[in-house]
Amino acid sequence: MSQDKPHYEKVDGTDLLIAIVAASYNQALVDALVKRTTKGLTAGGVKEANLRLLMVPGSGEIPYATNMLALSGDYDCIIGLGVVIAGDTPHHEIIAHSTAKAMQDVALRSEVPVINGIIVTNTRHQAEERCTGALDRGMEFAQAALIMAQHRLQLGERLDQVEAEERAKNGGHEPFAQN
Repeated sequence: MSQDKPHYEKVDGTDLLIAIVAASYNQALVDALVKRTTKGLTAGGVKEANLRLLMVPGSGEIPYATNMLALSGDYDCIIGLGVVIAGDTPHHEIIAHSTAKAMQDVALRSEVPVINGIIVTNTRHQAEERCTGALDRGMEFAQAALIMAQHRLQLGERLDQVEAEERAKNGGHEPFAQN
């Protein structure tokens, strides 16, 4: 992960509904990520009542829960949080690649932004720096969620306009409906 952080414009998260799916493995580190992410979201205006936290057994289960939440249509953005630390086998690589791909697929299919907040490191020290230390990835995940939720709302409105224009051109018929 880069340490060259971008500058973010302030986003008003007052009306946003955000879900966080968090893994139970490496619980202390994930709890710190959840706390920092939640702090970032509430600092951005998201009401605590508009946040939902769903705990799952491990990072491998995050995409499934993310998909179910996205399909509900209730959320403006979903954040998956987990910590996977390398061990003696390449299992951490399998989890990293499969969850990243699955969460990206959920976002593209559902049109609900999904923030991949699964920290994958070679050592516990690296994970601690990102979850409880100076690198503070939780705040970054919160900022990314606020920005992407705002984009979803704005781009969704534009797509609704395009669809309405196409429907008007087609005499009131659905623009992409098959005959």
